[in-house]
Amino acid sequence: MEIIKQKFSTAIFDLDGTIADTGEGIVNSVKYALAKFGIEESSKEKLHKFIGPPLTVSFGELYDLKGEQALTAVRYYREYYSEKGIDENTLYDGIEALLDRIKKSGRKIILATCKPEQFAIHILRTHGIDKYFDLIAGATMDTTRITKTAVLSYALATLDPQDRAKAVMIGDRKFDILGAKEFNIPTIAVTYGYGSKKELIEAGAKYISNSVEEIYGFL
Repeated sequence: MEIIKQKFSTAIFDLDGTIADTGEGIVNSVKYALAKFGIEESSKEKLHKFIGPPLTVSFGELYDLKGEQALTAVRYYREYYSEKGIDENTLYDGIEALLDRIKKSGRKIILATCKPEQFAIHILRTHGIDKYFDLIAGATMDTTRITKTAVLSYALATLDPQDRAKAVMIGDRKFDILGAKEFNIPTIAVTYGYGSKKELIEAGAKYISNSVEEIYGFL
């Protein structure tokens, strides 16, 4: 085991834009759902805004699909995602080596994502990295646990006080930073994902990592 002084004993990772580049599957699923409403969207910038927040929020804010329409849009999204989109992703270079190093150093590794938990488990298993995680915490398929704050609350409840006190959130969007703030958890914001450096700094990220390799240094 690697013997080092540990600043953080629990590494909590986001999935989309942090562990895996899942943009292709998400964008294709959103375009499929929008087409059901007669909406064609070609702006990658706008479509990429779906990566991070709950889908119902994005459909409402970006396309004014709210209430039952938003829920219907999510059902359409999942039609495509469960069949094709879920496998339209790639791991970021160096992620498995990073997870292996963290695990060998004796730390706990948790996944906290707004992606439905069953989808997150599938992605990690497909890439053979689920073995590194002590807990895979995701959203529910209904609306009972869909925000980053709700997912983190669920995940943190599984930790003992010592590990919770030395936890850090690693993510690429402001939602990761703001969610962690609710629990006074410091954050490592990664700039290689889908959030801009400006967004992450303004959200209050404690550390900024420009690459997968840099993450370990902050631990």
